[in-house]
Amino acid sequence: MSAAVMPRLDAVELGRALRAGIHRVLERQEHLDRINVFPVPDGDTGTNLAITLSAMLAALRRPAPAHAGRLLTEIADAALDGARGNSGAILAQFFLGVGDRAGHLAALTARDVASAIEGGAAYAREALADPREGTILTVLQDVATELGRHAGAGLEDVRELVRRGLARGQRSLEATRDQLDALSRANVVDAGAAGFVTLLEGVSAYLDTGELDETAIAFGAPPSEPEAAGAEASLEHRWCTECLVSGTALDHRRLREELAPLGSSLVVAGTQRKVRVHVHVADPEAVFRLAAGHGVVSGQKADDMQRQQRSTAHAARRRIAIATDSAADIPEEELERLDIHTVPVRLHFGERSFLDKVTLGPEEFYRLLATSPVHPKTSQPPAGDFRRLYEFLASHYETVLSLNLTGSVSGTRQAAESAASRIAAHERVRVIDTHNASAGQGLVVMYAAECVAAGLDAAAVERAVREVIPRTRTFACLATLDYAVRGGRVPPVARTAARWLRIAPLLATFPDGRVSIGGALWGHRNLTQKFARFLRRRLGRGRRWRLVVGHGNAPEEGARLLELLTAGRDDIDRAWLVPLGAALGVHGGPGFLVVGLQDYQPPAAR
Repeated sequence: MSAAVMPRLDAVELGRALRAGIHRVLERQEHLDRINVFPVPDGDTGTNLAITLSAMLAALRRPAPAHAGRLLTEIADAALDGARGNSGAILAQFFLGVGDRAGHLAALTARDVASAIEGGAAYAREALADPREGTILTVLQDVATELGRHAGAGLEDVRELVRRGLARGQRSLEATRDQLDALSRANVVDAGAAGFVTLLEGVSAYLDTGELDETAIAFGAPPSEPEAAGAEASLEHRWCTECLVSGTALDHRRLREELAPLGSSLVVAGTQRKVRVHVHVADPEAVFRLAAGHGVVSGQKADDMQRQQRSTAHAARRRIAIATDSAADIPEEELERLDIHTVPVRLHFGERSFLDKVTLGPEEFYRLLATSPVHPKTSQPPAGDFRRLYEFLASHYETVLSLNLTGSVSGTRQAAESAASRIAAHERVRVIDTHNASAGQGLVVMYAAECVAAGLDAAAVERAVREVIPRTRTFACLATLDYAVRGGRVPPVARTAARWLRIAPLLATFPDGRVSIGGALWGHRNLTQKFARFLRRRLGRGRRWRLVVGHGNAPEEGARLLELLTAGRDDIDRAWLVPLGAALGVHGGPGFLVVGLQDYQPPAAR
């Protein structure tokens, strides 16, 4: 590119410069995750910025309007829709401010650029309930002040203005190392601020050279860089909670004031018709319930930061991450012990939406199921939920194995595969159909995590999992077909026939992943005992077995079934009792009993 003065920036050059900046950030995603210690050392700032900026990148790849201001408003809207995490929400608000200042301009002079950045910095600060210095806010303000000073002094070269803003941003970023105790202790700069400066570096490099390299992104932190900068901390507000609120004349200040007592790290970013809420809380459902009083809530998500912290610590010892969806019913203590990551199934009671096992626990789910006039519907996690998890895990682990609900009854596996194919590190994410559901799916997932803990490499873990899948089955006893009929899974005539014949159908998974009738119990008395006899006949001698018994808010009956299955058996390696989640429980109702059986071979013996 010519070294001549650049008096203005048109829409085409602006779009290309922003694309160059975004790609620079995507290349540094893993580094940004590793230095993330504030406000919580959960190692996901790079991931959240990558997802936010990728939404902007998709907008930039569409045919660009011949108007720089309209381009800025379009990407600001895309950023708001795609914003993830504290830094992502702040960056989205920054671009909304930039667009608000410059949205009417067909091309940007140096003075326009300075004014737009000043507007963005002011908008970003206004979005926070408790703005802190030494963060991205400080760097944004320092850059804005520097640009305003030079533009006010008569600098007319956009290229030179951006260079000077970058130099100020780099100095400001380095200073964050000493402005917050958490950063000082870890001897790192603020990760969100580093992301913004990296974006500015890419923009400046493009303006200087005219070169836009959008080839494949190379991942991997430098060998000398630590795995994670922050130490694990106990969190009062464990859930990083987000949602989008849509409406008319949304009152940001009132929404911020009402949300502030619920938690910390509150960001309310957006416009009068659309707001992105980000907050760290102990009770995510309280956020969604409050937000629903202001408008239509969508895009709910709640990430477990305590588990994310643990992952950043485990990554140094384990090179493989295990992920699944909440259709897998796994004992809570095993989820923690084996560091298993879960994407929640979505659940809808009419207009009320929940995240399975996150904003709606099993006990409350079955209470609502029995009393709600509207039968709930479950929906697979959107691909974006899987993508967010995969992006985070791929930045800390060499391989991610995602073991999901059988594809014969749900599109969950397809959503997982779609998400895996769309991330930059897609070759490191492998999606496996467990051909199981509920308790059986949980057994497969736990087995995979044990293989990882035993030190098997990724290829060996995948082989072991594929071998154990046909040795794992799930059985469910339907005492009533009422809930399956209400949900549309079973025609009313089948319920009538079952009542007339006095039978309780048994559902079962099969090695090819089908879920179908696997038998029936005659009579409706002593069903638990009859179910136990049916299952014991399938627990062949001369093998080791693992069992998971799941119950639909019927812990006493579940415990009785577990006792009947294990009594007098010395070949049961381990057995667990768990409350059933919504994915399968929505079709069985209260009192529903499910059992997963696994012909078990210890990973270490392989």
